[in-house]
Amino acid sequence: MNLSEQLFARAQKSIPGGVNSPVRAFRSVGGTPFTTQSAQGAVLTTADGAQLIDFVCTWGPAIHGHNNEAIRNAIAEALNKGTSFGTPNVYEVEMAELVKDCFPSIDKVRMVNSGTEATMSCIRLARGYTGRNKIIKFEGCYHGHVDSLLIKAGSGALTLGNPDSAGIPESFAQETIILPYNDKDALADAFRRWGKEIAGVIVEAYPANCGLILPREGYMEYLRDICTEYGSVFIMDEVMTGFRVSRGGVQEKHGITPDLTALGKVIGGGLPVGAFGGKEEIMNYIAPLGPVYQAGTLSGNPLAMAAGIRAIQLLHQEHLYSHLESATRYLCESVSNAAKKRGIALQTPHTCSMFGLYFTTERVDRFDQAQHTDTNKFAQLFRYCLEHGVFLPPSAYETCFLSTAHTPEVIEQATQVICEGIHTL
Repeated sequence: MNLSEQLFARAQKSIPGGVNSPVRAFRSVGGTPFTTQSAQGAVLTTADGAQLIDFVCTWGPAIHGHNNEAIRNAIAEALNKGTSFGTPNVYEVEMAELVKDCFPSIDKVRMVNSGTEATMSCIRLARGYTGRNKIIKFEGCYHGHVDSLLIKAGSGALTLGNPDSAGIPESFAQETIILPYNDKDALADAFRRWGKEIAGVIVEAYPANCGLILPREGYMEYLRDICTEYGSVFIMDEVMTGFRVSRGGVQEKHGITPDLTALGKVIGGGLPVGAFGGKEEIMNYIAPLGPVYQAGTLSGNPLAMAAGIRAIQLLHQEHLYSHLESATRYLCESVSNAAKKRGIALQTPHTCSMFGLYFTTERVDRFDQAQHTDTNKFAQLFRYCLEHGVFLPPSAYETCFLSTAHTPEVIEQATQVICEGIHTL
Protein backbone atom coordinates (compact mmCIF):
# COMPACT_ATOMS: atom_id res chain seq x y z
CA MET A 1 0.00 0.00 0.00
CA ASN A 2 1.53 3.31 -1.08
CA LEU A 3 1.31 6.53 0.91
CA SER A 4 -1.73 7.88 -0.98
CA GLU A 5 -3.61 4.65 -0.28
CA GLN A 6 -2.65 4.83 3.38
CA LEU A 7 -3.83 8.42 3.63
CA PHE A 8 -7.11 7.61 1.89
CA ALA A 9 -7.71 4.71 4.27
CA ARG A 10 -7.17 7.07 7.19
CA ALA A 11 -9.39 9.71 5.63
CA GLN A 12 -12.32 7.33 5.25
CA LYS A 13 -12.39 6.88 9.02
CA SER A 14 -12.84 10.61 9.64
CA ILE A 15 -14.27 12.15 6.43
CA PRO A 16 -17.44 10.92 4.64
CA GLY A 17 -16.21 8.85 1.70
CA GLY A 18 -12.69 9.96 2.52
CA VAL A 19 -13.10 13.19 0.52
CA ASN A 20 -14.36 16.74 1.05
CA SER A 21 -15.97 16.91 -2.41
CA PRO A 22 -17.59 13.82 -4.00
CA VAL A 23 -15.94 13.74 -7.44
CA ARG A 24 -12.49 13.47 -5.82
CA ALA A 25 -13.34 9.91 -4.75
CA PHE A 26 -12.58 8.37 -8.19
CA ARG A 27 -15.84 6.37 -7.95
CA SER A 28 -16.59 6.61 -11.68
CA VAL A 29 -13.08 5.88 -12.92
CA GLY A 30 -11.99 3.27 -10.38
CA GLY A 31 -8.98 3.05 -8.16
CA THR A 32 -7.88 5.02 -5.14
CA PRO A 33 -7.50 8.80 -5.35
CA PHE A 34 -3.96 10.06 -5.01
CA THR A 35 -3.03 12.68 -2.43
CA THR A 36 -1.27 15.80 -3.68
CA GLN A 37 1.85 16.78 -1.79
CA SER A 38 2.60 19.96 -3.74
CA ALA A 39 1.94 21.70 -7.05
CA GLN A 40 3.99 23.98 -9.27
CA GLY A 41 3.07 25.39 -12.65
CA ALA A 42 1.22 22.74 -14.67
CA VAL A 43 2.41 19.83 -12.52
CA LEU A 44 1.06 18.11 -9.42
CA THR A 45 3.41 16.07 -7.23
CA THR A 46 1.71 13.27 -5.32
CA ALA A 47 2.49 12.08 -1.82
CA ASP A 48 4.28 9.16 -3.47
CA GLY A 49 6.51 11.41 -5.58
CA ALA A 50 4.74 10.95 -8.94
CA GLN A 51 4.57 14.03 -11.15
CA LEU A 52 1.38 14.62 -13.13
CA ILE A 53 0.60 17.18 -15.84
CA ASP A 54 -2.61 18.66 -14.50
CA PHE A 55 -5.72 19.33 -16.62
CA VAL A 56 -7.97 19.83 -13.59
CA CYS A 57 -6.34 23.08 -12.43
CA THR A 58 -8.21 22.89 -9.09
CA TRP A 59 -11.40 22.66 -11.19
CA GLY A 60 -10.77 25.96 -12.94
CA PRO A 61 -9.20 28.59 -10.65
CA ALA A 62 -5.57 27.92 -11.56
CA ILE A 63 -5.57 29.76 -14.90
CA HIS A 64 -2.00 30.90 -14.15
CA GLY A 65 -0.91 27.46 -13.00
CA HIS A 66 -0.17 26.32 -9.47
CA ASN A 67 1.78 28.32 -6.93
CA ASN A 68 2.22 31.28 -9.26
CA GLU A 69 4.96 33.48 -7.82
CA ALA A 70 3.19 36.80 -8.35
CA ILE A 71 -0.01 35.53 -6.71
CA ARG A 72 1.93 33.92 -3.88
CA ASN A 73 3.76 37.20 -3.21
CA ALA A 74 0.45 39.10 -3.16
CA ILE A 75 -0.92 36.68 -0.57
CA ALA A 76 2.26 36.97 1.51
CA GLU A 77 2.06 40.76 1.50
CA ALA A 78 -1.58 40.68 2.58
CA LEU A 79 -0.85 38.03 5.20
CA ASN A 80 1.62 40.33 6.91
CA LYS A 81 -1.25 42.78 7.49
CA GLY A 82 -3.71 40.25 8.92
CA THR A 83 -5.91 37.34 7.88
CA SER A 84 -9.41 38.71 8.52
CA PHE A 85 -10.77 41.98 9.82
CA GLY A 86 -14.57 41.82 9.95
CA THR A 87 -14.57 45.35 8.54
CA PRO A 88 -14.33 46.82 5.05
CA ASN A 89 -10.83 46.53 3.58
CA VAL A 90 -8.97 48.17 0.71
CA TYR A 91 -8.62 44.95 -1.28
CA GLU A 92 -12.36 44.39 -1.74
CA VAL A 93 -12.80 47.88 -3.20
CA GLU A 94 -10.08 47.28 -5.78
CA MET A 95 -11.49 43.85 -6.58
CA ALA A 96 -14.96 45.30 -7.17
CA GLU A 97 -13.53 47.89 -9.54
CA LEU A 98 -11.58 45.24 -11.47
CA VAL A 99 -14.66 43.05 -11.85
CA LYS A 100 -16.73 45.98 -13.08
CA ASP A 101 -14.02 46.89 -15.58
CA CYS A 102 -14.03 43.36 -17.04
CA PHE A 103 -17.82 42.88 -16.95
CA PRO A 104 -19.70 45.97 -18.22
CA SER A 105 -23.00 44.30 -17.25
CA ILE A 106 -22.04 44.64 -13.58
CA ASP A 107 -22.81 48.00 -12.00
CA LYS A 108 -22.36 46.72 -8.45
CA VAL A 109 -20.83 43.51 -7.08
CA ARG A 110 -21.04 41.67 -3.76
CA MET A 111 -18.26 39.31 -2.65
CA VAL A 112 -19.05 35.89 -1.18
CA ASN A 113 -17.02 32.77 -0.39
CA SER A 114 -17.98 30.28 -3.11
CA GLY A 115 -19.74 29.86 -6.41
CA THR A 116 -22.60 28.13 -4.60
CA GLU A 117 -23.13 31.23 -2.45
CA ALA A 118 -23.05 33.39 -5.57
CA THR A 119 -25.75 31.46 -7.43
CA MET A 120 -27.86 31.05 -4.29
CA SER A 121 -27.76 34.81 -3.74
CA CYS A 122 -28.68 35.50 -7.38
CA ILE A 123 -31.76 33.29 -7.04
CA ARG A 124 -32.87 34.95 -3.80
CA LEU A 125 -32.26 38.39 -5.28
CA ALA A 126 -34.23 37.61 -8.46
CA ARG A 127 -37.18 36.45 -6.38
CA GLY A 128 -36.99 39.42 -4.06
CA TYR A 129 -36.70 41.89 -6.91
CA THR A 130 -39.56 40.50 -9.01
CA GLY A 131 -41.86 39.26 -6.24
CA ARG A 132 -42.14 35.96 -8.14
CA ASN A 133 -41.14 32.44 -7.07
CA LYS A 134 -40.37 30.20 -10.04
CA ILE A 135 -36.89 29.75 -11.50
CA ILE A 136 -35.93 28.16 -14.81
CA LYS A 137 -32.75 26.08 -14.94
CA PHE A 138 -31.45 23.70 -17.58
CA GLU A 139 -30.77 19.98 -17.55
CA GLY A 140 -27.14 19.22 -16.78
CA CYS A 141 -26.32 22.72 -15.55
CA TYR A 142 -24.75 22.67 -12.10
CA HIS A 143 -25.00 25.80 -10.00
CA GLY A 144 -23.55 24.53 -6.75
CA HIS A 145 -25.34 22.58 -4.06
CA VAL A 146 -28.27 24.98 -3.72
CA ASP A 147 -31.50 23.20 -2.75
CA SER A 148 -33.68 24.70 -5.48
CA LEU A 149 -31.01 24.16 -8.16
CA LEU A 150 -29.70 20.67 -7.39
CA ILE A 151 -32.25 19.11 -9.73
CA LYS A 152 -31.07 17.38 -12.91
CA ALA A 153 -27.68 18.87 -12.18
CA GLY A 154 -24.34 17.92 -13.66
CA SER A 155 -20.98 17.70 -11.89
CA GLY A 156 -20.63 15.20 -9.05
CA ALA A 157 -24.37 14.58 -8.89
CA LEU A 158 -24.30 13.21 -12.43
CA THR A 159 -21.04 11.32 -11.92
CA LEU A 160 -22.49 9.52 -8.91
CA GLY A 161 -25.64 8.63 -10.82
CA ASN A 162 -27.82 10.75 -8.52
CA PRO A 163 -28.83 13.95 -10.32
CA ASP A 164 -31.33 14.77 -7.56
CA SER A 165 -30.14 15.01 -3.96
CA ALA A 166 -31.87 13.59 -0.92
CA GLY A 167 -32.78 16.19 1.67
CA ILE A 168 -34.43 18.63 -0.76
CA PRO A 169 -38.14 19.11 -0.02
CA GLU A 170 -40.47 18.42 -2.92
CA SER A 171 -42.00 21.87 -2.43
CA PHE A 172 -38.62 23.45 -3.24
CA ALA A 173 -38.30 21.45 -6.43
CA GLN A 174 -41.79 22.49 -7.54
CA GLU A 175 -40.62 26.09 -7.82
CA THR A 176 -37.88 25.06 -10.29
CA ILE A 177 -38.73 24.54 -13.95
CA ILE A 178 -36.27 22.21 -15.71
CA LEU A 179 -35.74 22.63 -19.45
CA PRO A 180 -33.41 21.10 -22.05
CA TYR A 181 -30.52 23.37 -22.99
CA ASN A 182 -30.34 24.69 -26.57
CA ASP A 183 -34.10 24.22 -27.07
CA LYS A 184 -35.82 27.54 -27.93
CA ASP A 185 -39.24 25.94 -28.30
CA ALA A 186 -39.17 24.47 -24.79
CA LEU A 187 -38.19 27.86 -23.40
CA ALA A 188 -40.99 29.63 -25.26
CA ASP A 189 -43.55 27.05 -24.07
CA ALA A 190 -42.43 27.46 -20.44
CA PHE A 191 -42.82 31.22 -20.58
CA ARG A 192 -46.21 30.97 -22.24
CA ARG A 193 -47.37 28.74 -19.39
CA TRP A 194 -45.69 30.33 -16.35
CA GLY A 195 -44.36 33.67 -17.61
CA LYS A 196 -45.96 35.83 -14.90
CA GLU A 197 -44.57 33.53 -12.18
CA ILE A 198 -40.98 33.25 -13.43
CA ALA A 199 -38.59 35.30 -11.30
CA GLY A 200 -35.55 34.44 -13.36
CA VAL A 201 -33.64 32.14 -15.66
CA ILE A 202 -30.25 30.85 -14.56
CA VAL A 203 -27.90 29.25 -17.04
CA GLU A 204 -24.33 28.02 -17.15
CA ALA A 205 -23.40 30.09 -20.17
CA TYR A 206 -21.43 27.12 -21.50
CA PRO A 207 -22.59 24.09 -19.47
CA ALA A 208 -19.30 22.77 -18.12
CA ASN A 209 -20.38 20.33 -15.45
CA CYS A 210 -21.65 17.59 -17.77
CA GLY A 211 -18.64 17.76 -20.07
CA LEU A 212 -18.63 20.94 -22.15
CA ILE A 213 -21.69 21.97 -24.17
CA LEU A 214 -21.60 24.99 -26.45
CA PRO A 215 -24.72 27.00 -27.34
CA ARG A 216 -26.30 26.82 -30.74
CA GLU A 217 -26.12 30.04 -32.74
CA GLY A 218 -28.57 32.62 -31.41
CA TYR A 219 -29.56 30.62 -28.31
CA MET A 220 -27.96 32.89 -25.70
CA GLU A 221 -29.42 35.92 -27.45
CA TYR A 222 -32.86 34.31 -27.36
CA LEU A 223 -32.51 33.75 -23.61
CA ARG A 224 -31.79 37.43 -23.15
CA ASP A 225 -34.72 38.52 -25.29
CA ILE A 226 -37.36 36.30 -23.71
CA CYS A 227 -36.35 37.33 -20.18
CA THR A 228 -36.71 40.96 -21.22
CA GLU A 229 -40.11 40.28 -22.77
CA TYR A 230 -41.53 38.70 -19.61
CA GLY A 231 -39.72 40.85 -17.03
CA SER A 232 -37.71 37.94 -15.63
CA VAL A 233 -34.16 38.29 -14.34
CA PHE A 234 -31.56 36.78 -16.68
CA ILE A 235 -28.79 35.21 -14.58
CA MET A 236 -25.57 34.03 -16.22
CA ASP A 237 -23.60 31.61 -14.10
CA GLU A 238 -20.03 32.37 -15.17
CA VAL A 239 -18.37 30.72 -12.18
CA MET A 240 -16.60 28.38 -14.59
CA THR A 241 -16.36 30.55 -17.70
CA GLY A 242 -15.78 33.98 -16.18
CA PHE A 243 -12.21 35.14 -16.96
CA ARG A 244 -11.62 31.69 -18.51
CA VAL A 245 -13.04 32.04 -22.04
CA SER A 246 -12.19 35.75 -22.09
CA ARG A 247 -11.65 38.47 -19.50
CA GLY A 248 -15.34 39.32 -19.77
CA GLY A 249 -16.52 35.72 -19.92
CA VAL A 250 -19.10 34.30 -22.30
CA GLN A 251 -21.14 37.49 -22.20
CA GLU A 252 -18.24 39.39 -23.75
CA LYS A 253 -17.80 36.79 -26.51
CA HIS A 254 -21.50 36.92 -27.39
CA GLY A 255 -22.12 40.60 -26.72
CA ILE A 256 -24.89 39.82 -24.24
CA THR A 257 -25.85 41.82 -21.14
CA PRO A 258 -27.35 39.67 -18.37
CA ASP A 259 -29.17 41.19 -15.40
CA LEU A 260 -27.09 39.28 -12.85
CA THR A 261 -23.81 37.38 -13.11
CA ALA A 262 -22.38 34.76 -10.72
CA LEU A 263 -18.58 34.55 -10.57
CA GLY A 264 -15.95 32.54 -8.72
CA LYS A 265 -12.94 30.30 -9.43
CA VAL A 266 -10.37 32.59 -11.09
CA ILE A 267 -11.15 35.66 -8.99
CA GLY A 268 -9.84 33.92 -5.88
CA GLY A 269 -6.41 33.22 -7.33
CA GLY A 270 -6.62 29.75 -5.77
CA LEU A 271 -8.31 30.79 -2.52
CA PRO A 272 -12.03 30.33 -1.71
CA VAL A 273 -14.11 33.12 -3.20
CA GLY A 274 -17.23 33.93 -5.19
CA ALA A 275 -19.09 37.03 -6.27
CA PHE A 276 -22.34 38.13 -7.84
CA GLY A 277 -23.22 41.40 -9.45
CA GLY A 278 -25.39 43.13 -12.00
CA LYS A 279 -27.70 46.02 -12.65
CA GLU A 280 -27.67 48.70 -9.98
CA GLU A 281 -31.45 48.74 -9.57
CA ILE A 282 -31.43 45.01 -8.82
CA MET A 283 -28.31 44.99 -6.64
CA ASN A 284 -29.75 47.80 -4.53
CA TYR A 285 -32.37 45.32 -3.31
CA ILE A 286 -29.65 43.68 -1.18
CA ALA A 287 -29.29 44.57 2.49
CA PRO A 288 -28.38 47.07 3.86
CA LEU A 289 -30.01 49.03 1.03
CA GLY A 290 -32.91 46.71 0.33
CA PRO A 291 -35.08 43.91 1.75
CA VAL A 292 -33.11 40.92 0.40
CA TYR A 293 -30.79 39.68 3.12
CA GLN A 294 -27.35 38.30 2.28
CA ALA A 295 -24.26 38.23 4.48
CA GLY A 296 -20.93 36.49 5.06
CA THR A 297 -18.43 36.80 7.90
CA LEU A 298 -15.44 36.14 5.65
CA SER A 299 -16.80 37.71 2.46
CA GLY A 300 -14.15 39.97 0.92
CA ASN A 301 -11.44 38.20 2.90
CA PRO A 302 -8.21 40.20 2.41
CA LEU A 303 -6.07 37.17 1.48
CA ALA A 304 -8.54 35.95 -1.15
CA MET A 305 -9.00 39.47 -2.50
CA ALA A 306 -5.25 40.08 -2.76
CA ALA A 307 -4.79 36.78 -4.62
CA GLY A 308 -7.72 37.46 -6.94
CA ILE A 309 -6.62 41.00 -7.74
CA ARG A 310 -3.21 39.76 -8.85
CA ALA A 311 -4.75 36.90 -10.84
CA ILE A 312 -7.00 39.30 -12.76
CA GLN A 313 -4.15 41.74 -13.35
CA LEU A 314 -2.08 38.94 -14.87
CA LEU A 315 -4.91 38.25 -17.34
CA HIS A 316 -4.07 41.51 -19.10
CA GLN A 317 -0.83 40.08 -20.49
CA GLU A 318 -0.67 40.47 -24.25
CA HIS A 319 -1.79 37.47 -26.32
CA LEU A 320 -2.61 35.43 -23.18
CA TYR A 321 -6.02 34.27 -24.41
CA SER A 322 -4.89 33.63 -27.97
CA HIS A 323 -2.09 31.42 -26.66
CA LEU A 324 -4.51 29.48 -24.47
CA GLU A 325 -6.90 29.13 -27.41
CA SER A 326 -4.24 27.81 -29.78
CA ALA A 327 -2.85 25.35 -27.21
CA THR A 328 -6.32 23.98 -26.48
CA ARG A 329 -7.16 23.69 -30.17
CA TYR A 330 -3.90 21.86 -30.91
CA LEU A 331 -4.48 19.34 -28.14
CA CYS A 332 -8.11 18.70 -29.10
CA GLU A 333 -7.38 18.34 -32.81
CA SER A 334 -4.52 15.94 -32.10
CA VAL A 335 -6.65 13.78 -29.81
CA SER A 336 -9.54 13.82 -32.31
CA ASN A 337 -7.25 12.67 -35.10
CA ALA A 338 -5.89 9.88 -32.92
CA ALA A 339 -9.44 8.70 -32.24
CA LYS A 340 -10.31 8.76 -35.95
CA LYS A 341 -7.26 6.65 -36.79
CA ARG A 342 -8.31 4.17 -34.11
CA GLY A 343 -11.91 4.16 -35.34
CA ILE A 344 -13.24 5.52 -32.05
CA ALA A 345 -16.08 8.03 -31.89
CA LEU A 346 -14.91 11.04 -29.92
CA GLN A 347 -16.16 14.62 -29.64
CA THR A 348 -13.78 17.27 -28.26
CA PRO A 349 -15.76 20.51 -27.79
CA HIS A 350 -13.46 23.33 -26.71
CA THR A 351 -13.30 27.05 -26.08
CA CYS A 352 -10.17 28.97 -25.14
CA SER A 353 -8.74 27.19 -22.06
CA MET A 354 -11.51 24.58 -21.62
CA PHE A 355 -12.33 21.32 -23.38
CA GLY A 356 -14.45 18.21 -22.99
CA LEU A 357 -14.18 14.57 -24.07
CA TYR A 358 -17.35 12.78 -25.20
CA PHE A 359 -17.00 9.23 -26.49
CA THR A 360 -20.04 9.43 -28.75
CA THR A 361 -20.79 9.75 -32.48
CA GLU A 362 -23.00 12.86 -32.30
CA ARG A 363 -22.31 16.46 -31.39
CA VAL A 364 -23.49 17.08 -27.83
CA ASP A 365 -26.00 19.94 -27.55
CA ARG A 366 -28.05 18.73 -24.59
CA PHE A 367 -27.76 16.91 -21.29
CA ASP A 368 -29.41 13.72 -22.57
CA GLN A 369 -26.87 13.52 -25.40
CA ALA A 370 -24.01 13.98 -22.92
CA GLN A 371 -25.26 10.90 -21.09
CA HIS A 372 -24.65 8.82 -24.23
CA THR A 373 -20.88 9.13 -23.82
CA ASP A 374 -19.05 5.84 -23.25
CA THR A 375 -17.98 6.23 -19.63
CA ASN A 376 -16.05 2.95 -19.71
CA LYS A 377 -13.80 4.25 -22.48
CA PHE A 378 -13.22 7.46 -20.55
CA ALA A 379 -12.33 5.51 -17.41
CA GLN A 380 -9.81 3.44 -19.39
CA LEU A 381 -8.28 6.58 -20.87
CA PHE A 382 -8.19 8.26 -17.45
CA ARG A 383 -6.32 5.34 -15.89
CA TYR A 384 -3.83 5.11 -18.76
CA CYS A 385 -3.08 8.82 -18.59
CA LEU A 386 -2.72 8.75 -14.81
CA GLU A 387 -0.25 5.87 -15.04
CA HIS A 388 1.74 7.82 -17.63
CA GLY A 389 1.91 11.21 -15.94
CA VAL A 390 -1.24 13.06 -17.04
CA PHE A 391 -4.14 13.91 -14.72
CA LEU A 392 -7.54 14.30 -16.39
CA PRO A 393 -10.69 15.04 -14.35
CA PRO A 394 -11.79 11.81 -12.61
CA SER A 395 -15.19 11.87 -14.32
CA ALA A 396 -16.45 11.67 -17.88
CA TYR A 397 -18.75 14.57 -17.08
CA GLU A 398 -16.24 17.23 -16.08
CA THR A 399 -14.41 19.83 -18.12
CA CYS A 400 -10.65 19.86 -18.62
CA PHE A 401 -8.70 23.09 -18.11
CA LEU A 402 -5.43 24.55 -19.36
CA SER A 403 -3.35 27.26 -17.74
CA THR A 404 -0.71 29.72 -18.84
CA ALA A 405 1.79 27.34 -17.21
CA HIS A 406 0.99 24.68 -19.83
CA THR A 407 3.93 25.52 -22.08
CA PRO A 408 4.20 24.16 -25.63
CA GLU A 409 6.59 21.50 -24.31
CA VAL A 410 4.15 20.45 -21.61
CA ILE A 411 1.24 20.39 -24.06
CA GLU A 412 3.24 18.27 -26.51
CA GLN A 413 4.16 15.77 -23.80
CA ALA A 414 0.58 15.52 -22.52
CA THR A 415 -0.88 15.28 -26.02
CA GLN A 416 1.39 12.36 -26.82
CA VAL A 417 0.28 10.52 -23.68
CA ILE A 418 -3.43 11.12 -24.31
CA CYS A 419 -3.11 10.01 -27.95
CA GLU A 420 -1.25 6.88 -26.90
CA GLY A 421 -4.04 6.25 -24.41
CA ILE A 422 -6.62 6.56 -27.20
CA HIS A 423 -4.77 3.90 -29.19
CA THR A 424 -5.01 1.44 -26.27
CA LEU A 425 -8.81 1.59 -26.14
